[in-house]
Amino acid sequence: MTDLDKSQSTKRERTMLTSLLLSAPGPIVTGIPAITSHSATQIADFLRRTAELVALFISWWVYRRLQKGIASDDAYRARLEQMANFAVVGAMICSGAAMLVVGVTRLFVYNANGNVIMGLIIAVLGVLTNTWFWLRYAHMARELFDPVIEGQKRLYRAKSCVDLGVVAALTSVAVAPNHPVTQYIDASGCIIVACYLLYNGVDIIRKNKAKESSVCEDLSELDRGGKL
Repeated sequence: MTDLDKSQSTKRERTMLTSLLLSAPGPIVTGIPAITSHSATQIADFLRRTAELVALFISWWVYRRLQKGIASDDAYRARLEQMANFAVVGAMICSGAAMLVVGVTRLFVYNANGNVIMGLIIAVLGVLTNTWFWLRYAHMARELFDPVIEGQKRLYRAKSCVDLGVVAALTSVAVAPNHPVTQYIDASGCIIVACYLLYNGVDIIRKNKAKESSVCEDLSELDRGGKL
């Protein structure tokens, strides 16, 4: 199979729209308990979900334009695909940086009151939902490679792993909010997740640069061959 028919393309766009709509309430439902709980992990989770929502919207918008044939020029298509990719990278790096700052700060300042149940429930649901989308996008990427779909696969893989870390950290806060070790579990969970996001963001940038260098080398070889 070398190309997608209209129904398959529509299914992909519908999947992206569904993931966007499901993620839309995330900043609200995590922001409210983050304010009341003062948990580092929960505050960082709110910041992460907000950045990811922006990336999901941009990716969906780009994919919709590409599939409707609005971007017929190859150079313009490449710029749109790059925009979607940068949105994913930006979400990872911005979220990672925010979580790192909050986590390090929480090592010295800690005032969690254990009111993290809502955030914990959201995180558990996030693990299940994000894992499903990760597997769904992975199947789509294997079916036919698309840069935007590949970016969504990477984003949801990161989201699934992050939510696992959030669940572990919030569970410790919910069970024993005043235990001396809880402060370090809460902060450590935040820092580990931050490092994971930053690593994935930088890794995507590195791979994109390597790909661009390879393309430039191929073009140079073709140009030299043409002159000969």
